[in-house]
Amino acid sequence: MSETIDYYEKNARSFAESTADVDFSGMQERFLSELKDGASILDFGCGSGRDTCCFLKKGYRVTAMDGSAELCSIAGEKAGIPVIQMDFNDFDERDAYDGIWACSSILHLPKQELKNVLVHMERALHKGGIIYTSFKYGDFSGMRNGRFFTDFTEDSFRAFVSDIGQLEMEQLWITADVRPGRENEKWLNMILRTKRR
Repeated sequence: MSETIDYYEKNARSFAESTADVDFSGMQERFLSELKDGASILDFGCGSGRDTCCFLKKGYRVTAMDGSAELCSIAGEKAGIPVIQMDFNDFDERDAYDGIWACSSILHLPKQELKNVLVHMERALHKGGIIYTSFKYGDFSGMRNGRFFTDFTEDSFRAFVSDIGQLEMEQLWITADVRPGRENEKWLNMILRTKRR
């Protein structure tokens, strides 16, 4: 993860500029439709702060965090709230959120770390809470363009989460990349729900 964090520290401004104005409204609405008005949301790996701003404007209670100090600064300035800088592996909260939005963030973790982080994310949810997350579509795992990635297909992700007993797959769908010029890149999106109802 350290090499990936270094990448974002060095490229925070250009990364934020390339993602801040991307229209992600369809995905945001799909996530929010599963939550009550004013629900508590954790933006887990908030990047540029794009989604934090969206959720705040719609009246949700939002906590934002990222592993990169530079991105925390950019997102905090954009959203007007403090953003927590934290290594994803250090996250450890209980019964704190209705929803966790982890858009293109936990895909930077190796599988063993990812499984542990998903367990901690589930524990941080209220009963019946949800997680939205996304991964590049495929079977690659390793360094790519200066960052670590873990990719998944539908079958490989189902197998991966099958032994995380408190999480169940609620929705799973594939989309094209929404950034201009990258429409051929595929993403695996999912909504997971804690079984603690």
